[in-house]
Amino acid sequence: MVAHPGRDVTTVVDSVVDILVVGAGTTGLTSALEAHDHGARIRIVERRPGPFRPSRALILHPRTLEVLRPLGVTDALLELADPAPAVDLHLGSRVVETRLADLALPDTAFPHLSLMRQMDVERVLTRALADRGVTVERGTELTTARDDGHSVRAVLRSRHGIEEIRCPFVVGCDGPASTVRACAGIGWRGRPYAEEVVLADLDLGGIAERSGAEVFAGRQGLLFLFPLGEQATWRLLATRTSTDGAGQNFGQPGSAVPQAELQHLLNDAGLQARIERLAWSARVPLQCGLAGRFRRGRLFLAGDAAHNYSPATGQGMNAGIQDAVNLGWKLGFAASGSRGESADGRGADVLLDSYDRERRAAAHRRLILTHTAFWAEASTGRIPSWLRAVAAPLTAPAIPALLHRRRLVAEAIRLISQLRVNYRHSPLSVEGTPPLRGAPRPGDRLPDATVSVEGPPRRLHELLARPGVHLLLQREADPPPDDVPGPLVTVLRLTNSPGRGLVAVRPDGHVGFRCGTADPAGLTGWLSLIGATASPPTRP
Repeated sequence: MVAHPGRDVTTVVDSVVDILVVGAGTTGLTSALEAHDHGARIRIVERRPGPFRPSRALILHPRTLEVLRPLGVTDALLELADPAPAVDLHLGSRVVETRLADLALPDTAFPHLSLMRQMDVERVLTRALADRGVTVERGTELTTARDDGHSVRAVLRSRHGIEEIRCPFVVGCDGPASTVRACAGIGWRGRPYAEEVVLADLDLGGIAERSGAEVFAGRQGLLFLFPLGEQATWRLLATRTSTDGAGQNFGQPGSAVPQAELQHLLNDAGLQARIERLAWSARVPLQCGLAGRFRRGRLFLAGDAAHNYSPATGQGMNAGIQDAVNLGWKLGFAASGSRGESADGRGADVLLDSYDRERRAAAHRRLILTHTAFWAEASTGRIPSWLRAVAAPLTAPAIPALLHRRRLVAEAIRLISQLRVNYRHSPLSVEGTPPLRGAPRPGDRLPDATVSVEGPPRRLHELLARPGVHLLLQREADPPPDDVPGPLVTVLRLTNSPGRGLVAVRPDGHVGFRCGTADPAGLTGWLSLIGATASPPTRP
């Protein structure tokens, strides 16, 4: 360290950090965990001094639980979640009861939607990082970050003063008003919604305590009541026409909402309940938008720093976590290669560029989905208002029959939870010679299944629930070259799968390489491309 007289600056000339993660929400915490478990040395900072902030997200999707499973946090998350939520949908005078569990999704270990506070997700992820010796530095703000071509020079400000560090990569998980995005000079394309969200924690009289959620549809939009309040029994989430103009802090809780306005929202929804205690409330201005790119040089964006959605279909937290897993393992492998631990670093640029190519395309498709759903859910235009207030109650008797069509419901959940996302056009999706027929294509998510590996049948995703790359060999397949297996590569022979083929599965659960018979050159070339020949660093 070098102290500069006359300036409150400490410069770390050669940082022992590979990746600086800016922002300790669910996206930043997941990025840090994923990169750490794939060989990187992590530092994570958060400008907010305390861990508490009101949860804006309240649902975990099946695909999100899948990608978090190798990090060893899924059991802890499910202990705090409701994996079988009941929902009462109020359509005029009709009430439709449904349960979002045991969906017809045989290819995942998590065939359900899980109700869970964002605050609890952050708590589990923070504890997992602490178990690995990584502490979130709260009250520490990134002021500038500059890519000099060889590293990033980042200036941090905290109560201890101003510090300048140099590290290979910086990941911006710092929200819609991202400092990292501004420092990278990455543009933003978006627009505000005419509607806003109202959040509140409150105790209600005249309503029975229930374990499930209540949803009310009306001309003015939807109103949700979740039994997940952080400072009171109920969390209210409602949409309404925005009460403010431009220049807002989109996506962040803003000014409080008077109790009389909240009671008016309840009355308009037809809910015969009175607010007995209002613990907290806020209006949240909304926008939809997408960053012009997710990477510029050594600076990366993930989560709300890269894309903003409406709350429809619950994409925000889930999309950010899936971004983080996609990026984290790539940065971990690239960081190991930059320390000279990789046999071949030629693929580093291709590897890191693939993050933007894969996740920005997925984000664009998700933007269309959420925008369409929010129009139906919250717009006060003539058509959506009529659909909610008139058409929906008339069709309510048919809804139970539709819900009993389990495959139809399952397909909707697949779409919402991104189980259908694929990266077939990614440079990391490689078909070997000869191609393997009858297996997921390179870029596809690997579905769960029952398999045998030297013992009784087990579920495939359970066997893959550890960091690194997994090579799945069919029963008669030749073993991979001797120099392939290592700390970051696991080889499994599926004795119930006849054939001589091989499938290589990326750390995020997508197929990266496949071949119909032994293709040693193709396999080693793909492993070198993604940097999986690196060894994890020695840790104290």
